[in-house]
Amino acid sequence: MKNIKHLAVSATLATLALGLTGCSGMSQQDKNTAIGAGAGAVVGGVLTGGSAVGTVGGAAVGGVIGNQTGKTN
Repeated sequence: MKNIKHLAVSATLATLALGLTGCSGMSQQDKNTAIGAGAGAVVGGVLTGGSAVGTVGGAAVGGVIGNQTGKTN
């Protein structure tokens, strides 16, 4: 059991490290959009009990909010 947990943690950290390298060329607005979509997906999933529609809807709303954050008119 300990080996499976160790493998899962290692795989998660490797995925996170590779994913963050893809963000290096993003603008601040793009980063805000990605963060908002991720946070919205988590909140939407929690509020709807893990419903796929709730998760996708939360990601869409969070992405829009993140995209508009810090925008100047």
